[in-house]
Amino acid sequence: MFKTKSKIALVGTTLVALMVLVGCGQTAAPSTPTPTPSAATTIDKKTISAAGSTALQPLVKLAADEFMAKNAGVQVNISGGGSMTGLNNVASGAIEIGNSDVLAPDELKSQGLVDHEVCVAPFILIANKDVTIDNLTKAQAADIFTGKITNWKDVGGQDEKISIIGRAASSGTRLNVEKIVMDGQKMSDAAAAQDSTGNLLTGVGQTPGAIGYIDAAYLKDTVKALKFNGVAFSADAVTSGQYPIYSYEHMYTKGEATGTVKLFLDYINSPEFQDQNVEKSGFIPSTKMKK
Repeated sequence: MFKTKSKIALVGTTLVALMVLVGCGQTAAPSTPTPTPSAATTIDKKTISAAGSTALQPLVKLAADEFMAKNAGVQVNISGGGSMTGLNNVASGAIEIGNSDVLAPDELKSQGLVDHEVCVAPFILIANKDVTIDNLTKAQAADIFTGKITNWKDVGGQDEKISIIGRAASSGTRLNVEKIVMDGQKMSDAAAAQDSTGNLLTGVGQTPGAIGYIDAAYLKDTVKALKFNGVAFSADAVTSGQYPIYSYEHMYTKGEATGTVKLFLDYINSPEFQDQNVEKSGFIPSTKMKK
């Protein structure tokens, strides 16, 4: 009987000891699941494409170069074609990002486009250097671009034919000039249509009597920048409300951005990129605007 009691006591002691050990183990090292990175914030594609606005293209290209340098093996392809081309292509799924100087029209927004605002792009009216005037009023500029005024002498300049060099109908820069400068009127059919801001700049610089419009980031000393309503372009003139020819720049995705696309958009909107690159590239941070 003594042996039986001893065995029972031994078994009981062993069970208590095991329970204590298990309990101590749970207290010292609780089981915590390891979080897994969200698919929305990790590299999921090695190649993404952005196209559209040639006004915004230099800034997006700079962001792409820096982003690729920080993410080995990732390729970001950038091309132009005009804002409406970018919007239509992202809506169809042909590209991941559509760059635009204008808001997407309702018929494209209804296809699931999501707007990512990145900065402000100012636009400048430019003329060939042989043009003797330095300023155009809004009414004068509108009459020139609609074709009502065809000679510089009618706005105080020399007796010389005005040659309009503009952009194709798909251009966001053209749409903004029509909206802001021309109050919604359409550009004259006589205007030569260039497929990029760079080509328009070259055309105005090489054509006597020419006038056009470009994104401020492209301005070179090969052309003359015109004042608008007596105000010369400057970043301060835009942010103070004195200079009205500008647009908010957009990068559209079809649906919410995820993976590599989200990481790229987050980078271009990051303080690191915005503070170092936006203003020196000829653009204005959206945060500086008085909305």
